[in-house]
Amino acid sequence: MGDKPVILVTRKLPQAVEARLQRDYQPILNPSDKLYSDDELVELSLDADAIMPCHTEKFSAELISRLPKNIKAIANFSVGYDHVDVAAAKAKGIIVTNTPDVLSDATAEIAILLMLGAARRASEGERIVRARKWKDWSPAFMVGRQVSKKRFGIIGMGRVGQVVADRARGFGMEIHYYNRKRLSADLEKGAIYHETVEGLLPNADVLSVHCPATPETTGLLNVERINLLPDGAIVVNTARGGVINDDALVAALKSGKVYAAGLDVFNGEPENIHPEYIGLENVFLLPHIGSATEETRDAMGFRALDNLDAIFSGTEPGDRVA
Repeated sequence: MGDKPVILVTRKLPQAVEARLQRDYQPILNPSDKLYSDDELVELSLDADAIMPCHTEKFSAELISRLPKNIKAIANFSVGYDHVDVAAAKAKGIIVTNTPDVLSDATAEIAILLMLGAARRASEGERIVRARKWKDWSPAFMVGRQVSKKRFGIIGMGRVGQVVADRARGFGMEIHYYNRKRLSADLEKGAIYHETVEGLLPNADVLSVHCPATPETTGLLNVERINLLPDGAIVVNTARGGVINDDALVAALKSGKVYAAGLDVFNGEPENIHPEYIGLENVFLLPHIGSATEETRDAMGFRALDNLDAIFSGTEPGDRVA
């Protein structure tokens, strides 16, 4: 490579990832893990050859227009890349990559956790125990919903969706899915395909969202579509908050149309999530930790570095999205 390229790393990364960065590159690290402002990102980019950000940094068209010409790539430490205006990056000649595949198992685990936590009133029960309000047992105490042998609906049968389907099969659930394209029979594994979201929803006792955030999927789960769910359905979201219309879901949770929700992602996260989620007993909330395992976070970093290795060796990165 000659002189080692300088990489602006916007957040504190796992030790193994930063060790590889220090071995192969000249990284500008962020040991305090502070969230940089746009002005700070531009300033720190002046001497960098590439940026390795997370989904917490929003690379709008305006910010990208301010980046210096020496920035060759934005190698995301995330599978989602909706935080980057890829059209603006492409127009400026900046390569954009992401880290697919390596998050699938961890995110699928969280989806199942959210399903079970929502169905069995886990957060409500945990609060009762911590507050020492658990006094006795009765047949009517903390009764939730059983998910075994119910219908499991998936919006977005990509890498994560397929792993979640495998996990749900362990509960004897019947898998239904909507995807832009029908999967081959060997990938479907008996799952029932629906050509439209509207066709899927009446068949989803549990609905798990795994589609990417795009202009087309923003607000996908709105009042009209929620009303197509079976009464008492459970909604799980590990994709992106923007896929759900919060007002519509809150209303459905209050009315009982939706029995419970398990959410790991939110509009306005982390500080500006819909305030009514906080007060609802029938919502199981997690702070966007779908990929938060040691194994996955290391793998994400290595995948991002593989992309940078390819870019600076003059070859095509495997995970290019722009």
